[in-house]
Amino acid sequence: MSNITNTGTDSGTTKALLVAGSRAGPLYVGIGTIEAIVREGFDISRHSLSLLANGSGGWVHSTMMVLTGLLTVLGVIGLSRILADDKPKWGIRGLAIYGLGVAASGLMRADPADGFPLGTPDGPAETVSWHGLGHLVAGGVGFLGLIVGCLIFSRWFRKRDKGGWALFSLVTGVYYLVSFAGIASGAGNTFINLAFTVAVILGWAWFTLLLNRPAGPGGTE
Repeated sequence: MSNITNTGTDSGTTKALLVAGSRAGPLYVGIGTIEAIVREGFDISRHSLSLLANGSGGWVHSTMMVLTGLLTVLGVIGLSRILADDKPKWGIRGLAIYGLGVAASGLMRADPADGFPLGTPDGPAETVSWHGLGHLVAGGVGFLGLIVGCLIFSRWFRKRDKGGWALFSLVTGVYYLVSFAGIASGAGNTFINLAFTVAVILGWAWFTLLLNRPAGPGGTE
């Protein structure tokens, strides 16, 4: 466990916020995986998870994104409280932006594309709707927030001689950046799609473990 000390005045509330935030990643990955398996016509090797917001049952994916985004923000609030004055402010802000970006992306549905849902022509969406554009912008800003958060926390951990966490944070941020750049320029490519899927899982794993580091007063690593 961590040597981070909880200096908040309401440890019960802080713990509840951290627990809530730590549920976001498992819910996102778990529900997304089930959807990818059961939704007819969906192929993770060529389709973005965001496309699951379309068609019958699309509300499940949209709701999941809004819920996990809001849970992420709650977790960030808890993390900010437990780190108190020692927190990396821009790292915390980056993670909050990530949560808000995920939630906003859930409110704005991605446009059908690449043959999903069934009956949709292959290739990119022929026209971009306002909600499709909003989804892309919100998602992009959110992803950049996570990347910034990872990189700043890497520096923060390095200054505190937490080499393992510094490396974990750095690898997560850099890998996410590279795979995001790839998906932004080559969606539909099997290798890029799968690489970005790994990035999403890695990002959520990093965030979930980060929230589970604090041990409260006297916690040690």
